[in-house]
Amino acid sequence: MIDIAGAVTAEAIDEETRDQPEPAHRAAGVGPVAAHYGDPMREQRTLATGVGLVDRSHRGVIAVPGEERMTWLHTLTSQHLAALRPWQGTELLVLSPHGHVEQHAMVAEDGETTWLDTEPGMTGGLLSYLERMRFFSKVDPRDATADHALLSLVGPEAAGALDTLGVTGLAVPDVVAVPGPKFRSGELPSRPSVVYDVKPLPVGGWARRVALGVDLLVPREAMTQVVDELRGAGVPVAGLWAYEAVRVAARRPRAGVDTDHRTIPAEVGLIGSAVHLDKGCYRGQETVARVHNLGKPPRRLALLHLDGVTTDQPPAAGTPVTLDGRTVGFVGTAVHHFELGQIALAVVKRNVADDARLMVGESAAAIDPA
Repeated sequence: MIDIAGAVTAEAIDEETRDQPEPAHRAAGVGPVAAHYGDPMREQRTLATGVGLVDRSHRGVIAVPGEERMTWLHTLTSQHLAALRPWQGTELLVLSPHGHVEQHAMVAEDGETTWLDTEPGMTGGLLSYLERMRFFSKVDPRDATADHALLSLVGPEAAGALDTLGVTGLAVPDVVAVPGPKFRSGELPSRPSVVYDVKPLPVGGWARRVALGVDLLVPREAMTQVVDELRGAGVPVAGLWAYEAVRVAARRPRAGVDTDHRTIPAEVGLIGSAVHLDKGCYRGQETVARVHNLGKPPRRLALLHLDGVTTDQPPAAGTPVTLDGRTVGFVGTAVHHFELGQIALAVVKRNVADDARLMVGESAAAIDPA
């Protein structure tokens, strides 16, 4: 999609951006992705009100075939995967022994292979962990990024746009409500905490309906065909800047950007989508259970409104959030939103009041309490 008129690559704007292929993937032929196609604000509006096609083919893709894949992944991750059925998807986390977020992955199961897609730059770490934990299990995880690309139809009309590809009837995400502290064992169903509907694509791969729209995993050799069919049916393209703005406004954190080495799932809203609170033992479970039962994670994810008076440049990821000169958190993703202006996701101390007068660099910042 970088060949489409007006495309500007993310790395042409920022050589250090996370939104570029990992070196190993680039060497295998994975190309750059577009930050925008000439009009980022119009592209945002399209994603917020209709549907647009976003190239996210720089994300890492891991394929896990093998007859024991579901029970194996169930024991290694935060999600209840033992009951995941063919043509279903979900999310999972790999946690440290102390319960800190190390990896986040989206999941899709096609009956023969479990597919994991993750942030660019994190594929090698996740695959290395899975390979170390194979032992005698009948599984064979591999990096499939060079062969498969992720595209996303984003917006309220995303499911309808799939008709062009011959896929209809994708159900909305099925989410289990997060229980209160000290809930009874057995109260939660023995299934993933969120289930995404997945259906096969005629060209190969699959479509998965998620919160922001529909993800498409396609063979790279079919990527041009899929893009041309969707554009031919009137679906416009949108860049990563537009996607990120929609994601931030929806308060959906991105691992490695809106998290740090101390982040636990409860701090950034990942319990509902990526953690099953009543499954068997997995690494980091004790911290998850203790924090949930006490109901007081030390930090929280907040949406900040930045005044944009002193600078029109959004702050870099990791910029401190301060209150009366004291650091109380850090900024993750900061964007220009077509309606909200400069906004950012930030992780701040839980005791920071919603009406606190915060500073991010030279900009005043206010928490959106909604």
